[in-house]
Amino acid sequence: MAIMITDECINCGACEPECPNTAIYEGGIEWTWAGGTTLKEVTLPDGSVIDASEKQEPVSDEFYYIVTEKCTECTGFHEEPQCAAVCPVDCCVDDPDHRESEEELLAKKEFMHGE
Repeated sequence: MAIMITDECINCGACEPECPNTAIYEGGIEWTWAGGTTLKEVTLPDGSVIDASEKQEPVSDEFYYIVTEKCTECTGFHEEPQCAAVCPVDCCVDDPDHRESEEELLAKKEFMHGE
Protein backbone atom coordinates (compact mmCIF):
# COMPACT_ATOMS: atom_id res chain seq x y z
CA MET A 1 0.00 0.00 0.00
CA ALA A 2 1.06 3.57 -0.38
CA ILE A 3 1.60 6.01 2.44
CA MET A 4 -0.53 9.12 2.82
CA ILE A 5 -0.16 12.29 4.86
CA THR A 6 -3.14 13.15 7.03
CA ASP A 7 -4.53 16.61 7.71
CA GLU A 8 -2.71 16.58 11.06
CA CYS A 9 0.43 17.52 9.09
CA ILE A 10 2.19 20.55 10.61
CA ASN A 11 4.05 21.29 7.35
CA CYS A 12 7.46 20.82 8.97
CA GLY A 13 8.92 19.28 5.80
CA ALA A 14 10.89 16.55 7.59
CA CYS A 15 9.45 13.86 5.32
CA GLU A 16 10.21 15.39 1.93
CA PRO A 17 14.01 14.86 1.74
CA GLU A 18 13.67 11.31 3.09
CA CYS A 19 11.70 9.98 0.11
CA PRO A 20 13.88 7.99 -2.32
CA ASN A 21 11.24 8.41 -5.05
CA THR A 22 10.67 12.15 -4.63
CA ALA A 23 6.99 11.33 -4.09
CA ILE A 24 6.48 13.93 -1.35
CA TYR A 25 5.71 17.53 -2.17
CA GLU A 26 4.83 20.67 -0.25
CA GLY A 27 1.17 21.65 -0.43
CA GLY A 28 0.36 23.69 -3.54
CA ILE A 29 3.53 22.63 -5.37
CA GLU A 30 3.11 20.87 -8.72
CA TRP A 31 4.79 17.47 -9.04
CA THR A 32 6.45 15.56 -11.88
CA TRP A 33 7.01 11.91 -12.65
CA ALA A 34 10.63 12.67 -13.57
CA GLY A 35 11.57 14.18 -10.21
CA GLY A 36 13.82 11.68 -8.43
CA THR A 37 13.34 9.01 -11.12
CA THR A 38 14.84 7.98 -14.46
CA LEU A 39 11.51 8.36 -16.26
CA LYS A 40 11.42 10.28 -19.55
CA GLU A 41 7.77 9.60 -20.41
CA VAL A 42 4.82 7.92 -18.73
CA THR A 43 1.83 6.10 -20.16
CA LEU A 44 -1.25 7.06 -18.16
CA PRO A 45 -4.11 4.65 -17.39
CA ASP A 46 -6.17 6.18 -20.23
CA GLY A 47 -3.40 5.23 -22.70
CA SER A 48 -2.10 8.74 -23.28
CA VAL A 49 1.65 9.31 -23.07
CA ILE A 50 3.08 12.37 -21.32
CA ASP A 51 6.54 13.81 -20.88
CA ALA A 52 7.69 12.77 -17.38
CA SER A 53 8.86 16.32 -16.67
CA GLU A 54 5.38 17.75 -17.36
CA LYS A 55 4.05 19.40 -14.21
CA GLN A 56 1.03 17.77 -12.58
CA GLU A 57 -1.63 19.35 -10.37
CA PRO A 58 -0.88 19.32 -6.62
CA VAL A 59 -2.72 16.65 -4.63
CA SER A 60 -3.15 19.12 -1.74
CA ASP A 61 -2.94 22.88 -1.49
CA GLU A 62 -2.73 22.93 2.31
CA PHE A 63 -0.42 20.16 3.48
CA TYR A 64 2.55 18.15 2.30
CA TYR A 65 1.29 15.28 0.19
CA ILE A 66 2.48 11.97 -1.25
CA VAL A 67 1.91 11.07 -4.90
CA THR A 68 0.44 7.58 -4.56
CA GLU A 69 1.65 6.50 -8.00
CA LYS A 70 5.27 7.22 -6.97
CA CYS A 71 5.17 5.84 -3.41
CA THR A 72 6.82 2.46 -2.91
CA GLU A 73 6.80 2.60 0.91
CA CYS A 74 10.60 2.75 0.49
CA THR A 75 10.53 -0.90 -0.63
CA GLY A 76 13.88 -1.75 -2.19
CA PHE A 77 15.54 1.20 -0.44
CA HIS A 78 14.81 0.91 3.29
CA GLU A 79 13.16 -1.53 5.70
CA GLU A 80 10.40 0.93 6.60
CA PRO A 81 8.83 4.05 5.09
CA GLN A 82 11.23 6.84 5.93
CA CYS A 83 8.57 9.56 5.93
CA ALA A 84 6.75 7.77 8.74
CA ALA A 85 10.00 7.20 10.61
CA VAL A 86 10.85 10.92 10.73
CA CYS A 87 7.38 12.45 11.08
CA PRO A 88 7.15 14.19 14.45
CA VAL A 89 3.34 14.02 14.58
CA ASP A 90 2.80 10.54 13.09
CA CYS A 91 0.72 11.78 10.16
CA CYS A 92 2.45 9.61 7.52
CA VAL A 93 0.24 6.52 7.64
CA ASP A 94 -0.83 3.58 5.49
CA ASP A 95 -3.33 4.62 2.82
CA PRO A 96 -6.20 2.11 3.08
CA ASP A 97 -7.40 3.05 -0.43
CA HIS A 98 -4.13 2.01 -2.09
CA ARG A 99 -3.01 -1.48 -1.09
CA GLU A 100 -0.10 -3.05 -2.98
CA SER A 101 1.91 -6.21 -2.48
CA GLU A 102 5.68 -6.17 -2.01
CA GLU A 103 6.02 -7.45 -5.59
CA GLU A 104 3.90 -4.56 -6.90
CA LEU A 105 5.95 -2.05 -4.90
CA LEU A 106 9.22 -3.50 -6.23
CA ALA A 107 7.84 -3.38 -9.79
CA LYS A 108 6.93 0.28 -9.27
CA LYS A 109 10.47 0.97 -8.02
CA GLU A 110 11.94 -0.77 -11.08
CA PHE A 111 9.61 1.19 -13.38
CA MET A 112 10.70 4.53 -11.91
CA HIS A 113 14.39 3.84 -11.43
CA GLY A 114 15.15 1.30 -14.14
CA GLU A 115 16.75 -1.05 -11.63
